[in-house]
Amino acid sequence: MVYIYGTATNITVWGDNSKHPLIIDSGAHFSTLAKRYLEKNSPNLESQLFSTKAKKFKIASGSMTSKGSIITEIIIPQRKGKIRPNVKFVILESTHIQQFLLGADYQRMYGIYI
Repeated sequence: MVYIYGTATNITVWGDNSKHPLIIDSGAHFSTLAKRYLEKNSPNLESQLFSTKAKKFKIASGSMTSKGSIITEIIIPQRKGKIRPNVKFVILESTHIQQFLLGADYQRMYGIYI
């Protein structure tokens, strides 16, 4: 389970009993996380990794290969309760992303706009 607190696009994520940075990027087509970051900072989340066939994703600086995905619940505090969407994060092999990146896929899936 992951908890989100904040009002800007830089948000703190609670998961695996520790804080993690998360940035909301509505220009990103999918939510991502670097495999290196996952191995270093969240070994318990790494054990929840769904192995999938390696896919190549085109990005501005070239292409990257996925190494699977994790699905985790994010808690978004609201004035009247909380929204708890399950978000799929694609794990990318060779990227230097140093935080969870919440892409536009969560918006399309749940119709949530933060």
